[in-house]
Amino acid sequence: MLSEEEAFNLVETILKPNYLNDVQALVFRQCWQGETYQKIAEQNGYDPDYIRVVGSRLWQLLSETLGTKITKSNIHTALRQSLNKIPSLSINPLAQLPFPDGTVPVDSPLYMERSPVENRAYTEIIKPAALLRIKAPSKMGKTSLMLRIVAFAQKNDYHTVRLNLQQADNSLFTHLDRFLRWICANIAHQLNKHPRLDDYWDEELGSKVSCTTYLQGYILESLDHPLVLAIDEVNHLFEYGDIAQEFLPLLRFWHEEGNNIDIWQNLRLIIVHSTEIYIPLKLQQSPFNVGIPIQLPEFTLEQVQKLAALHSLSNLIDDEGKESLKNLMNMVGGHPYLIRLALYHLYQDKITMKQLLEEASTPTGIYHHHLQNHLITLQKNPDLAQAFAKVIKAKEPIQLERIIAYKLASMGVVKLQGKQVFASCKLYCLYFANFL
Repeated sequence: MLSEEEAFNLVETILKPNYLNDVQALVFRQCWQGETYQKIAEQNGYDPDYIRVVGSRLWQLLSETLGTKITKSNIHTALRQSLNKIPSLSINPLAQLPFPDGTVPVDSPLYMERSPVENRAYTEIIKPAALLRIKAPSKMGKTSLMLRIVAFAQKNDYHTVRLNLQQADNSLFTHLDRFLRWICANIAHQLNKHPRLDDYWDEELGSKVSCTTYLQGYILESLDHPLVLAIDEVNHLFEYGDIAQEFLPLLRFWHEEGNNIDIWQNLRLIIVHSTEIYIPLKLQQSPFNVGIPIQLPEFTLEQVQKLAALHSLSNLIDDEGKESLKNLMNMVGGHPYLIRLALYHLYQDKITMKQLLEEASTPTGIYHHHLQNHLITLQKNPDLAQAFAKVIKAKEPIQLERIIAYKLASMGVVKLQGKQVFASCKLYCLYFANFL
């Protein structure tokens, strides 16, 4: 009997080099569970007729690929028979397992949807003048989510532009005019338009008015569909206080102009940044609290089991193996990067879970580089180090000064529960107890 995850992986193997898009994946998984199209639509905010069309086209695609009639009602039997008839089919589509460092590609089965996060983002981005704000500690999957929102927008015939502020030369951050011209030139380039910056730039009106006029009069007026502008690594901007104080309010102004001028409703913004940047800044809250905040939860046990299956770690999926995964999550929580790093080494290096957990907090463990980065940050900020030392020594959640608690949570080393603070995972307690 195929599990849902095995069936999903089998379908993606059958359809290679293509993969199911997010809506197709949703329909397949919930149909596999026996849900009706009507219920799928109601639970996920879609039109029922749209879901029926997606399902119909999916079964047709599978029927044409396998050469046998596939329907919603016979999918279990049909896939099981296909697996028996074609032994070369593998339920693990990962021919080469990538090292878990960086963005998860849009077509990768390793991306774990954290419902309802994705569906909410897809619903919001198609609203007039939408602004989504994705913030989290590093390696939580911010950019991977952003790429999927952009891909969703493209499937809905939206124009899309992606900017990464780390790609901007440092010299651009020395003057607002140069920075805004770089933003506009990039937008034009990605939309295959001639820049025409000088036609809209007016020194007497100033850089922000010129930039706004350029976006409204040249870019937005010329497009037949809404534009999604996704700006990644906005945290890089926070290192340049003067530019940040000018550019962030400008983004807010563009967003709010949708209430006043219809054409600005066609601009949809996605802002992505890591929260670690809050630590050196004298902040009591996020420097950009506007739009819809998108929170990224940690993985659940079920999601970790699915990842283990994709890593060919079938010994960790059954009831006995589940205890090993629980032990792993007890050590690192559901942190996406820490989980994937463990599964990668369990598969690639053929080490045991027992060995991995015993060495996790030591210099020979797989998390040493990650832990060192946090240690360097704490050593540069003695007030944070002192407070975190209290947290890991306490047996129960404790209360810290509000800004200190906020910055530790921004690092990802603690979690907040009301006014109480506790360590994010056992790994941090074991490692930092030796240094703080």
